[in-house]
Amino acid sequence: MPAKKKTASAAPRKPRKAPAPKAIPTGPPDGERLARLAGEFADDKKAENIVILDVRGISMVADFLVICDGSSLPHLRAIRNEISDRLREEHQVKAYSSHGSPDSGWMLLDFGDVVIHIFHSEKRAFYALEDLWNDAPRLS
Repeated sequence: MPAKKKTASAAPRKPRKAPAPKAIPTGPPDGERLARLAGEFADDKKAENIVILDVRGISMVADFLVICDGSSLPHLRAIRNEISDRLREEHQVKAYSSHGSPDSGWMLLDFGDVVIHIFHSEKRAFYALEDLWNDAPRLS
């Protein structure tokens, strides 16, 4: 049987569009990303002296420590709430535990791989956590 000839009147085929790439589930941020986000959120509330320490291989409790301070009790509360609320709302990450109150001058948010310390300026100088972890590389 002879092959059919294409006629000139047939409309040219339009090229197919490639299918849209499937969204890759991002899930919660890893420890380093979570620590950096916490530092950014603390900075958004004008936290002072923000330090992120990489304590992997040094600490068995956490991989990263975020340390910052505020100048007043309402400031400490605002920093804590900003970090906690934004990680929960924007990244679906909730702290495993939260300790301390603004009145104590030291609050802690435990996210497992990341532990966040929010100090009143005077308490931070007294406890000097950075000196305890002086072997840890600083990410910021």
